[in-house]
Amino acid sequence: MEDSRVEFLKRVFGAALAAASPALCMPAHLPPPGPGRNIVIGAGKAAAAMAAAVETAWGDADYTGLVVTRYGHTVPTTRIRVLEAAHPVPDAASEAAAREILAAVRGLTPRDQVVALISGGASSLLALPAPGLTLADKILVNKALLASGAPIATMNRIRKALSGIKGGKLAAACAPARLVTLAISDVPGDDPAIIGSGPTWVEGADYRLVATPRMALAAAARAADMPTEILGYALEGEAAALGRAHAALALRTGGPKLLLSGGETTVTIGAGPAGRGGRNMEYLLSLALALNGAANIWALAGDSDGIDGTEDAAGAVIGPDTLPRAAALGLNAADFLARHDSYSFFQALGDLVITGPSLTNVNDIRAILIT
Repeated sequence: MEDSRVEFLKRVFGAALAAASPALCMPAHLPPPGPGRNIVIGAGKAAAAMAAAVETAWGDADYTGLVVTRYGHTVPTTRIRVLEAAHPVPDAASEAAAREILAAVRGLTPRDQVVALISGGASSLLALPAPGLTLADKILVNKALLASGAPIATMNRIRKALSGIKGGKLAAACAPARLVTLAISDVPGDDPAIIGSGPTWVEGADYRLVATPRMALAAAARAADMPTEILGYALEGEAAALGRAHAALALRTGGPKLLLSGGETTVTIGAGPAGRGGRNMEYLLSLALALNGAANIWALAGDSDGIDGTEDAAGAVIGPDTLPRAAALGLNAADFLARHDSYSFFQALGDLVITGPSLTNVNDIRAILIT
């Protein structure tokens, strides 16, 4: 769908992503190198880009480092080694990375400093089973959680209980060195105990939020330069239900206006059929059905990491012609929604938003334009 209103929505989405770029958001929060050993560790979809930002800021200082990111989310670094592992379901590389990172912080002293770079995805990328468990156990539980529709906070509480590195256990391994965490939040409410399942979060920790959904949506609103309402920074619940609710709101809102929202919805697969797609595309398909071709409303929804679910698209766009174009192609939108196959629907229309890995992650960005 090529349209000036769609291009506007893509610019707004891009502004939100840019505000969460590690190169821009990290320097002001990064501590200077300490007098002893300086070790950089990290995990998450943004970990490699965050490591590169540290290298730029610290230059020729004396430090070493090791981070793990999702396959395909790496960037070139010189001093900090980057490992890759699986997301959203961990693999053997996830366990190996967790063990390497724990080994990297053993034997430190009070003169030493550890800088931890944590972003969304760290739960899967640091998968060290708790005593008595195996990686196979963790994979089984993780797959069940992903299909359950449970909120991210609930999933991460369970993940911490099954882990030998999450829930502050990595912080304990760093003692007695000084530990500073720089985090990019992808969870509703920005709770450090939930971001990446809180591997470095303990009472009184030096924990610095360098990018959040609130910051990203504020940047999107500034870029829009029009009447804007932010519906919430941490919206949760079923993606399809939120789509219907936002359609009802948009239909009774006069334009011109932009409605922005963030947070992380869920898709409960249950025992029924499951196609391809993520929560943002499911939200949009439900939104389009509820809008039923309203003549003055366009929308974009995307995951800020560039990958909605497990597909190659960040999200998609809809407009007044979405349902008519689908019908002309013989596509039944309601059927695609019932089968959780929103990716296939938007792919057939050519309405996917493909950014590639953004190398950051501040959760979902949704924008509804009412003209």
